[in-house]
Amino acid sequence: MGFYDDGFSTPPRRRGVSLWLSLLSGIAGGLVVFFGLVAAGWGPLQPAPIGDTSPAPSGPSEHRTINVDVNTAIADAVAKVEKAVVGVVTVQENFWLAQSVDREVGSGFVFERVSGRARIATNYHVVETAANGEGRLEVVLPNGARVRDVKLLGVDPFMDLAVLEIPDDGVEAVAQFGNSDDLRVGEPAIAIGNPLGLAFARSVTAGIISSTHRTVPRDVNGDNQVDWELDVIQTDAAINQGNSGGPLVNISGQVIGINSAKISAPGVEGLGFSIPINDAEPVLHDLVRHGKPQRAYLGVQIRDVASVPSEYWHDDPLYLPPDVEYGVIILDLPPMGPAARAGLKQYDVIVKLDDQKIENAAQLRKYLYKHKRPGDTVRVTVYRGGLEKTVEVKLMRDPQS
Repeated sequence: MGFYDDGFSTPPRRRGVSLWLSLLSGIAGGLVVFFGLVAAGWGPLQPAPIGDTSPAPSGPSEHRTINVDVNTAIADAVAKVEKAVVGVVTVQENFWLAQSVDREVGSGFVFERVSGRARIATNYHVVETAANGEGRLEVVLPNGARVRDVKLLGVDPFMDLAVLEIPDDGVEAVAQFGNSDDLRVGEPAIAIGNPLGLAFARSVTAGIISSTHRTVPRDVNGDNQVDWELDVIQTDAAINQGNSGGPLVNISGQVIGINSAKISAPGVEGLGFSIPINDAEPVLHDLVRHGKPQRAYLGVQIRDVASVPSEYWHDDPLYLPPDVEYGVIILDLPPMGPAARAGLKQYDVIVKLDDQKIENAAQLRKYLYKHKRPGDTVRVTVYRGGLEKTVEVKLMRDPQS
């Protein structure tokens, strides 16, 4: 038995045979190393490039200019949509100068062309001044022509959307809608618009989709209370003042969002937001047909529980259980409204619509406006006198829409 105690041993070899075997092994190993180096391109046997029999140049190296036709996917996407992008200008008459002055400049894009008219999507905040009677609107086409025959078809302050209509003379393209529900984080995103005014008309910036879902709080009526939670796409494509209302485009040249806002603060870069086109499209069509969004109406005047001092939450008239610290309080109900007809009462606290938890008024509006239409039924869960109760309410059309 040998050194290794494994039950296996090798017989002894004769010295002469071992010597010859060692010599032959050394020669074979050397040949293997030599041919391996030759195969790797070393030494005098290195082959010349096939077809190249000329001697190596001895003078300075030759420089050649190669012209390449670069046709990138981003350039193709921009080409599909850029001629549909327009400028939206609020014009005011200056009495002292006796001339018109461009007060505000935003962006928009043609999304529909029907019977000699072209319809343009933009943001509500781009046209808000004119919508309130403080000026008139003009549209600047890609060729620089100004259109003064502009009709404001409708606005939606909650979704920050508006639709304009102009004659289609000079309109060269109509943007195609994509599918914002299919977006993935990291895919390319292209913003087109008029940053800082018409001097930079139809500027193109590119980045990626940073997030497919963010929520931006909105104070619609200026009372410093959140009235609405706007769902947006986040992108790092540069969006500046004047880009508002312009399209956010995918790599196929389809509109996936309407640029609406950015975070502007020292040290903050690359935080822009766009309204998803799947959310915007039905509202745009409502504005075309009705001038207002056709939204469901619950028929309640409400207030957030969180806005009431906590010492009143669990006493008369709310009587909320100790573990309930959210919801919206019904302050009043029109007698013939949907909620009153279904049996809801003053000081009921709404905590759920269908299976969606409702913590505040903004969430209640968002659920109704995004998921329900007039004539639909919604299950409303409330606390009344400390007890939970659920009723079904058939929604009506909002009389303000």
